[in-house]
Amino acid sequence: MLQRVLPQSGRLLEVASGSGQHAAHFAAALPGWVWQPTETDREALESIADWCGGLTNVRAPKVLDVLATDWPVDGPFDAIFCANMLHIAPWATCAALMQGAARHLTTRGVLITYGPYLDDERPTAPSNLDFDADLRQRNPAWGLRRLREVARQAGDAGLALRERVEMPANNLTLVFGRHTAKGFDAPPDQAASR
Repeated sequence: MLQRVLPQSGRLLEVASGSGQHAAHFAAALPGWVWQPTETDREALESIADWCGGLTNVRAPKVLDVLATDWPVDGPFDAIFCANMLHIAPWATCAALMQGAARHLTTRGVLITYGPYLDDERPTAPSNLDFDADLRQRNPAWGLRRLREVARQAGDAGLALRERVEMPANNLTLVFGRHTAKGFDAPPDQAASR
């Protein structure tokens, strides 16, 4: 999915890198991309560094609180990637992610999110409904987010949902780009095909 959506090279910021498994896998598969992993949990930085050890295109992980208005990263970035954060964080992180992406993306940069969402236009898988109930029981501020509400937060930050891709295990990949008078900006290698 990332190889299709992204051009051959660029700079990518990963928000909420977790253990570092995603950064290690994707950076190895995208050698033209410089990957900047981040995590709000300082204790996760060692795990991220261990997973990414030996990858020359992965920068040292940094602490990043998505709710902060000043992200301690050296942008702009051609892409921002965030997997499995929105449903295990307070709803305010969605607006913060969108606003941060708008501040730190290049003009043609994209924000890519991955995870389970509630889509009012399609039936929700029973496993996702069970997962949502479990999350909300563990923490009332958590839960699967409605796709239209996530897209609204993106729109408020000047980003538009340009692609929705169904993924295994009832997850979605969402690709956001900047609003323009003609819709959205696409990465240079895709703009010619529009």
